[in-house]
Amino acid sequence: MKKISTVLTAIDFSDSSDNAFQMALSLAKSFSAKLLVLHVINEPVNLRGFYVPHISFEKLEEEIEEGAQKMMESFCRSNLVDFTDYECLIVAGLPYEQIIKQAEEKSADLIVLGTHGRTGIDHVLFGSTAEKVVRKSDVPVLTVKLGE
Repeated sequence: MKKISTVLTAIDFSDSSDNAFQMALSLAKSFSAKLLVLHVINEPVNLRGFYVPHISFEKLEEEIEEGAQKMMESFCRSNLVDFTDYECLIVAGLPYEQIIKQAEEKSADLIVLGTHGRTGIDHVLFGSTAEKVVRKSDVPVLTVKLGE
């Protein structure tokens, strides 16, 4: 069995991703592995060319990035008090693509993701980032379902 030395988990600050984060942290501690905590700023719909009064898209993107940075700092400060071998990453793009890309670039041995458990029309309309990562990633993926 391959040694697990780096675990990547993606968070969107939901209960589901927090649950997966706790599992990833537990695994990182158990294996004395590095923990990569990734947040992906979903690419917004490109509205340039449309007239929307009083909105600067550059300013909006900056504010989204600054907000994500503040949330990530707060999250790591409160959840990683007794764990030091971690790296927080914030990137922009399509979540499933960036999760796979970062896992490959950072040589992660395992990806841990939360699932929202959507079914039916919600699943069809919104898709599943976790499902796309499971289907397309060469890195093993552990999905963690949020309990009732």
